[in-house]
Amino acid sequence: MSKLDLSREFIPCRIAVLAVSDTRSLAEDTSGDILVQRLEEAGHRLAARHILRDDREAIAGQLRAWCADPEIDVILTTGGTGLTGRDVSVEAHRDVYEKEIEAFGTVFTHVSMAKIGTSAVQSRATGGVSNGTYLFALPGSGGACKDAWDEILVKQLDYRHRPCNFVEIMPRLDEHKRRK
Repeated sequence: MSKLDLSREFIPCRIAVLAVSDTRSLAEDTSGDILVQRLEEAGHRLAARHILRDDREAIAGQLRAWCADPEIDVILTTGGTGLTGRDVSVEAHRDVYEKEIEAFGTVFTHVSMAKIGTSAVQSRATGGVSNGTYLFALPGSGGACKDAWDEILVKQLDYRHRPCNFVEIMPRLDEHKRRK
């Protein structure tokens, strides 16, 4: 069973938040505000925040730039994970991933089912790794961002979480690039 091991020291992550929307400005980005509030309350640091329109190349370009930044450990995007023609965040993420974290979407769907029932099938939330950086594409609704953070990310981004967590393997995410 998962638990916090309080004998381990908390290690803060540097997290970037990207909102994807054709209709909202940064000032109206309530989902991004929720993520920023929660990550800071958990003891992490906001490394960057931006908003982009639903444009696959622009989103992928921002993700790549942040993955190349040694001051960013995790990228959270909100919006663009649905089924409409303008929803391209998942495709942009997959353009960048070296490895996809398939179970993230599965666990997110499980969490969502408990809250919104079968409507959970309309989300394509995803997670992956690129250049030693974790990336997670979350739906644009505030409720979905709360669920993803409160039920999954707050635990997996805490080094004290047992039996395992994303933080403890972070130093090894790009080990294949260091091997000769």
